[in-house]
Amino acid sequence: MRVVVIGATGNIGTSTVRALAADPGVTRITALARRPPGAGSGAGAGDTGKTEWVEADVTDSDLVAPMRGADAVVHLAWLFQPTHRPAVTWDANAVGSARVFDAAAEAGVPALVYSSSVGAYSPGPKDRAVEESWPTHGWPGAAYSREKAYVERLLDAFEARHPGVRVVRIRPGFVFERQTASQQRRLFAGPLLPGRLARADRIPVVPDMPGLRLQVLHSADAGEAFRLAVLGDVRGPFNIAADPVIDAAELADLLGARTVRVPQRGVRAALAAAWGMHLVPAAPGLFDLAMELPVMDTARARTELGWTPRHSSREALLEFLEGLRTGAGRDTPPLAPGTGGPARVREFATGIGRRP
Repeated sequence: MRVVVIGATGNIGTSTVRALAADPGVTRITALARRPPGAGSGAGAGDTGKTEWVEADVTDSDLVAPMRGADAVVHLAWLFQPTHRPAVTWDANAVGSARVFDAAAEAGVPALVYSSSVGAYSPGPKDRAVEESWPTHGWPGAAYSREKAYVERLLDAFEARHPGVRVVRIRPGFVFERQTASQQRRLFAGPLLPGRLARADRIPVVPDMPGLRLQVLHSADAGEAFRLAVLGDVRGPFNIAADPVIDAAELADLLGARTVRVPQRGVRAALAAAWGMHLVPAAPGLFDLAMELPVMDTARARTELGWTPRHSSREALLEFLEGLRTGAGRDTPPLAPGTGGPARVREFATGIGRRP
């Protein structure tokens, strides 16, 4: 079986490639990336020799040729930055996804697996879990959510035009592991966050806000879900997340801290000011989105996909915090710990939240 993985060098991409490479049913992996790893790095290949790296950009590269003869395509590519230039992310994420789906149809690929997100869902309840039938209209104030919701509509149209293609949509919660910490700090917190502060004994308080209830999973468990979707015979959407749901009390217990009630509007205003001054890369709309996200029911993934997370959400978060302290990463361009340069000078020089 040959599988094409698009966006193979990122957080979920490296874990998906490793999971596929370890499966004897997969004989070859064609891994596409805008910035593939250097020769001999072995990034994500699991040292099995199954992975062939191809440089490709979903916005303008030929995507049909590498897909021809493939048994499945896994689409993971996603651009989070620049948040100050939303037309750039729209071109990569919305238009780029349309190009991926059209190429898969032209190449005659029989199975398409797409990485959607909890961020595609419309605002929902925090006190009960919603199934995959919950509306996926997103949160209009966040570019990430708008784009994820739009791609869901693209897939609706794709399935109507190509009923013979098996389409799977994986909707993960927040995905963490130790080796992705450097990238996620660059993407969301920026160069001003000192990694050494990510220690339980240095975080005395946790902000308590009513909407702070998030679902988390380990990157390796996300990769396993994509492997199961590729090799199985399932269709449709699947929510994936680990237990427990992370709220202020859970986070405080994890860190040995105490909770302090803070006004949501005040936190939002501070983030908006920092983003406006280019001090943090994450737009305030992401904070709004996090406060509005529903809690997902993962029963379908466990019963129909056969997916069971090996790591709890607490374990994933503890790994991530350790990665922040140690500056952990992987040998791919997006995950490389040295991408920001000495003292993170390159992050400042290229403009926080201004460039991909």
